[in-house]
Amino acid sequence: MVDFEFKEKYTYQDLLNIMRLLRSDNGCAWDRVQTHESIRGNVLEEAYEVADAIDCNDSAALCEELGDLLMQVVFHAVMAEQEHSFDMDDIVHGLCEKLVNRHPHVFGNVTADTVDSVLDNWDAIKRVEKSQQTYTDTLKSVPRAFPSLLRAAKVQKRAAKAGFDWPNSDGAWDKLNEEADELRAACKGENPAEIEEELGDLLFSAVNISRFIGVDAEQALARSTDKFIARFEAVEKLALERGTDMSQSTLAELDRLWDEVKQHS
Repeated sequence: MVDFEFKEKYTYQDLLNIMRLLRSDNGCAWDRVQTHESIRGNVLEEAYEVADAIDCNDSAALCEELGDLLMQVVFHAVMAEQEHSFDMDDIVHGLCEKLVNRHPHVFGNVTADTVDSVLDNWDAIKRVEKSQQTYTDTLKSVPRAFPSLLRAAKVQKRAAKAGFDWPNSDGAWDKLNEEADELRAACKGENPAEIEEELGDLLFSAVNISRFIGVDAEQALARSTDKFIARFEAVEKLALERGTDMSQSTLAELDRLWDEVKQHS
């Protein structure tokens, strides 16, 4: 048993001290052996759970999940502190410095009265900070770890800032149809690598459409997936009510159930 003071209300400093204790020789065997690489996935998982709490409009869950996400930040900070590379104070300092530098319209004499002008300033300052000399540098800076639809949208948006874009959605629609035809042709050739490439091109083109019509592709697909699950659940319930075994039914029979459910949803 380690010497620890239990409290009614813990503070941010307590959080740092608890994580340091967990990582110490007298702490937790699991926490002690973790590395930045071993808990990399945890950061993504906790971020998604924060997003889910927001989507569910659940403030209690949001509070809890933000705490879990903060724990990941502190976990990495304490590991870095033990490696003598940086610590939590460095993280906070860097963040504050970035916020001040990227808001010259608040902390300086720059004028930015609209959302677009604020974002333009932000992007310009970011390019200087990260020594991005070309538009290609900005495209390459989009993390590969992003969900693919999100990454595609960001890359396309940054390419558009360089003027590499259609004047309207007509070109994007034509490209989507072209890629669909190329995927269909590739499937006839039965070359897995070519099929994968053409499917990727089709999805990339679909994201381009989403950008033109002002819809978040990641969110749109998530909602369509939710809709599919809800309708599938209704189909399964309807099948059970009618004594129908879905696994033994024909596709035509299941389609009729699907159409029936769709009419009422």
